[in-house]
Amino acid sequence: MASSVAATDRAALVKAFDESRAGVRGLVESGVSAVPEIFRHPDPYASIPLAPPGVSIPVVDLSLPSPLAAADAARDWGFFYVVNYHDHFDCDDDYPGRLLAAARAFNELPAHERAAHYGRTTSTDGMFRWRETIDVAFWPSSSPSPPEDAKLTIPACCRAEVLEWDALATAVARAVMALLCEGLGIGAGALEEASCLEGRVMVCQYYPVCPEPERTMGIVPHTDPGVLTVLAQDGIGGLQVKHTTVDGESYWVDAKPVPGALLINVGDLLQMMSNDKYKSVEHRVVMNSHEEARVSSGVFFNPGKRGVSDFYGPLPELISSENPPKYRSFAMSEFLGTFFKRDLASKALIENFKI
Repeated sequence: MASSVAATDRAALVKAFDESRAGVRGLVESGVSAVPEIFRHPDPYASIPLAPPGVSIPVVDLSLPSPLAAADAARDWGFFYVVNYHDHFDCDDDYPGRLLAAARAFNELPAHERAAHYGRTTSTDGMFRWRETIDVAFWPSSSPSPPEDAKLTIPACCRAEVLEWDALATAVARAVMALLCEGLGIGAGALEEASCLEGRVMVCQYYPVCPEPERTMGIVPHTDPGVLTVLAQDGIGGLQVKHTTVDGESYWVDAKPVPGALLINVGDLLQMMSNDKYKSVEHRVVMNSHEEARVSSGVFFNPGKRGVSDFYGPLPELISSENPPKYRSFAMSEFLGTFFKRDLASKALIENFKI
């Protein structure tokens, strides 16, 4: 009986939250002094310790293109910053700052203006996250222009900035993919030729100030399922990356905001396509005690070719008798189906495709 009552109470809380169409930002605006039950995580920051002083994520300078720098970082860390990309891609120093400012402005509009774009998806573990998200699924980069209805799904107050960020992130991803291919000893265009720039999803994340940061999370520990992620973040911080040393010691490393830098990380698909040469690692977003919300935006790059005859797995150029495939080939429909059936916090995704 008790569990039934608890389930009924939870359902009522979820219903009230959804019907408000105000999101987490609305809870903050209402003056809540405690995290509602539906957002609470059991012991969210237990287990793995924080990194010792002096440990930091590698930095790759794109004005000095070196495949080894990016490849080493992708192999050893799965994460790295890229700097000095503005001149290289003919964009000004205000970007992606303008995108982050526009995303913040949208989330800080009056509740009735935000409500038209409200939507919520719950993770498979049933836990809510202390954040707001704008999701944008993009068209193939080979298309001459996006359809007008795709543009209109983006809130008008940040539409221009979102489209500009998509173009910049794609240019950066193209350059990084080329460096990573060269680091594997294969043609610089191999990942692009496999349509890995075309299936793009952008998220603009807004993490409101939290009254009890120790009770909830922005994003639980997880790996990204795709090929590559390009992330812009403001100066607040909160992203942490799990790093495992050569001695097998693991700890969480703060991905501290670096002025002018973007953050790159390897996804599960690239780990499989590289036949484990590059690694997809866990990361999370912790709540902070700042008096200002955190804003970030990531563009997730995935293969755009998803027909019944389009299969993915270790790149053929990497396979030999000395280096046999560690994963089987699969269609994107199977890969995505497996992803959506799993818990975000589970590392089991790539395990489904191992030989």
